[in-house]
Amino acid sequence: MNRTILIVDDSETSRMIIRKCFTMTGDEDATFLEAQDGIHALSALGSQAIDLVVTDLNMPRMDGITLLRKLRKGERTQDLPVVVISSMGNDHLDQELKDLRVTAIIRKPLTPVKVREALGPGMDEGGF
Repeated sequence: MNRTILIVDDSETSRMIIRKCFTMTGDEDATFLEAQDGIHALSALGSQAIDLVVTDLNMPRMDGITLLRKLRKGERTQDLPVVVISSMGNDHLDQELKDLRVTAIIRKPLTPVKVREALGPGMDEGGF
C-alpha cells in the first residue's frame, strides 16, 4: 500500500534515519514528505492528504506537543495517526501524549525493530 508519511523533525539527519527505519519495516513504497517544525507540518497537511505523521517533540518555532494539539482540533486531522519519536520521557509527558491519542511513542535512538514493535504486525497490511 502506498501511503504518504509526513516526517517532522528539525534535524535533517533524524529525518533521514526515520525515513530509513520506516522503509526497512515495510514502507518502501511510501511517499515521504518532510517538515522541519510544526509550522511547516501544518502547511504540508493543509495542502495534501497525509496518512501518518511521525514527529519529534523538541523543535523550534512549533514543538511536537503544540502540533499534536492543533491536529486534534482540526476537522480533517483529529483522527490522523501520529507517531512520536523522542528522547524525552516521563509519566506526565506520556500521559499527555496518551490524552492526545498518539498512535505510538518510540524512544530514541530509533531503530527498525522499535518501529516494528511500536506499530505492530498490521503495519505490513497498511494498518497502524
